[in-house]
Amino acid sequence: MAKKETKETIEIIESPEALQQELTKVTGFFEQNKTSILGLGAIIVALVVGTLGYKWYTQTQDEEGEKKLFKAVYAFESDSLSKATKELNKISDEFGGNTQNLADLYQGIALLKQGKFDQSIEKLKNFSSGDLLVQARAYSLIGDAYVEKKSYGEAIDYYKKAADYKPNKFFTPTYLLKLATAYEANKQGKEALASYTDITEKFPESAEAVPAKKYKAQLESSISE
Repeated sequence: MAKKETKETIEIIESPEALQQELTKVTGFFEQNKTSILGLGAIIVALVVGTLGYKWYTQTQDEEGEKKLFKAVYAFESDSLSKATKELNKISDEFGGNTQNLADLYQGIALLKQGKFDQSIEKLKNFSSGDLLVQARAYSLIGDAYVEKKSYGEAIDYYKKAADYKPNKFFTPTYLLKLATAYEANKQGKEALASYTDITEKFPESAEAVPAKKYKAQLESSISE
């Protein structure tokens, strides 16, 4: 069971309306891909996390670190993942503080896109932010990496963290939907039902409420059989 999401521009980050339109697109794609849980989920949120993180970074970093990270970000966004990973690793080793922090985030995403899940998890766990969106995204990405490893218990822990971190109507339903499908993959039907219910009751107008209702009904039917 899976969900994938594509975000590409700063407009989507800064405009809730634009973001909601993107989430609506996600629902249709999710409907067709429920059985392949989250493989692309991490890839798809990468640009969202990256853009937010870079904006945060440019407000806090010295000029030298900014220039070096900008080059790595350019390689990252050009899908030169191997090059980006090497540059980000150098930056992480050379700088401390916020520069290292953001370099670890980008590197974690790049490694995840390359299928290097253990290394990705390590880097993403190093990242820390008080930002409303970025920290929750980092938790969700860790969950995605664990799902790829079929370590559903660990994935559940991080999706919970993502869903519980500064809940909001734009992103929390996505994390709850991931959490529900991870529960299903881990054979925890009752917990999955509870997560689907959270979406339908707390976020009834979200794009995720539509598939949540459907999968909740399917799960209830299978449990009662």
